[in-house]
Amino acid sequence: MGEKKLTNAGSLKKGSYIILDGMACVVRDIQTSKPGKHGSTKCRIEAVGIIGAQKKIHMCPSSDNVEVPIIEKKNAQVLSVQGDTATVMDSDSFETFDLKISEDMKDKVQEGSTVNYWTILDEKVIMDVK
Repeated sequence: MGEKKLTNAGSLKKGSYIILDGMACVVRDIQTSKPGKHGSTKCRIEAVGIIGAQKKIHMCPSSDNVEVPIIEKKNAQVLSVQGDTATVMDSDSFETFDLKISEDMKDKVQEGSTVNYWTILDEKVIMDVK
């Protein structure tokens, strides 16, 4: 599995990243409850998958450690496009590899264009076309 680190659930903010059920997600909303006479503060984390856009809800004590993915953001040049797959060359290492093109990016990704791709948990995804 890809690179990840541990962080405190209480330190998460809206817009930060988290791994829930083995899937990298973006935190959309986080709510904390006040501690009672016995017990600790609880966090209700509402997140949406970065790749699959699935909605996830996670409840845990705010002192618990949660996994956070380490996301690499890089640029690449599109060498060729065949169907829903693009062959790209990394701008820094000059490594060539194939990336799957999502439905909303199909009309934007063209030969010769530069794409911004993220490496999330050993999966490479096209996020933006320049």
